[in-house]
Amino acid sequence: MRTRPTKDELAAAYGKTIDDVIAPDLDVLFCGINPGLYSGALGLHFARPGNRFWPALHRGGFTPRLLDPSEQDELLGYGLGITNVVARTTARADELTKDEFLEGGRLLTARVAEYRPRWLAVVGITAFRTAFGLPKAKVGPQDGAIGGARVWVLPNPSGLNAHWTPPALGDEFGRLRAGVHSE
Repeated sequence: MRTRPTKDELAAAYGKTIDDVIAPDLDVLFCGINPGLYSGALGLHFARPGNRFWPALHRGGFTPRLLDPSEQDELLGYGLGITNVVARTTARADELTKDEFLEGGRLLTARVAEYRPRWLAVVGITAFRTAFGLPKAKVGPQDGAIGGARVWVLPNPSGLNAHWTPPALGDEFGRLRAGVHSE
């Protein structure tokens, strides 16, 4: 069971990294923008209460039950993993520079080529556009591949992204799942 980090733990998490949840030949490698301080303090992806990644993953049919961030390693058993475009933790994604996104895109491409997931699902359209120089990209399946993987861009599941409701997020994750399983 996770505990809430203290203010000091949150401050100490600034600039930390979180280990990827990754293995060769996954069905889908989910890729966040970068970890927040809450996630960095706990060492868990999408750990902040109110982040809708885990509910969307479940609603989309990827997991048989709603997982807690502390159960992130169970994803590997479902053929799923998690990484980030930029590894370092920040309080807000707008603290990242364009150069960090571009370098993150280069490193992500290499990571995908090494681990060979069938799909790369980038969670955040703006991060995807910036990291890969595709300013007109839209949510959904993308033309082309990254590191040999097909690409799907999902909405950012942060609670700050209020125009994507929990049911709509679940539906978009479900569209990805249908695409993965139609191959």
